Amino acid sequence: MIYLPLIFNLKNIDMVLPTNLKHVATEDEYNEILKNHENVMICCGRMGPMCVPVYDIMEELQEEYKHVEFRDMLFDSPHAHVIRNLPQCRGFMGLPFNVYYKNGQVVAATSSIQSQEQITDILDREFGA
Repeated sequence: MIYLPLIFNLKNIDMVLPTNLKHVATEDEYNEILKNHENVMICCGRMGPMCVPVYDIMEELQEEYKHVEFRDMLFDSPHAHVIRNLPQCRGFMGLPFNVYYKNGQVVAATSSIQSQEQITDILDREFGA
């Protein structure tokens, strides 16, 4: 019997995190979200101990901050280059990369685990309470 390797193109696969947040799976989706929403927070990470608490906080805050679009993005997706390569994320050493956008422009970016207080401070400062 001959075994052939399974070959596929990762650029055509929508890779998402198993969270209860809305996802950003592709670069096109990313561009549409920034175009169609004034206030956006994207948490780009994995399902690890530094990222999961941030996803949980974002999920909680969705009800309070209805004027903010909360999204997650899989750090290992080929499409995540749109976040990984941002100048504001250049020196980041830990996951997740948390990026805040106002009218399509980066207004804040943080890395590593964040507390609810740290996140709400940025949300209030950049997007209003």
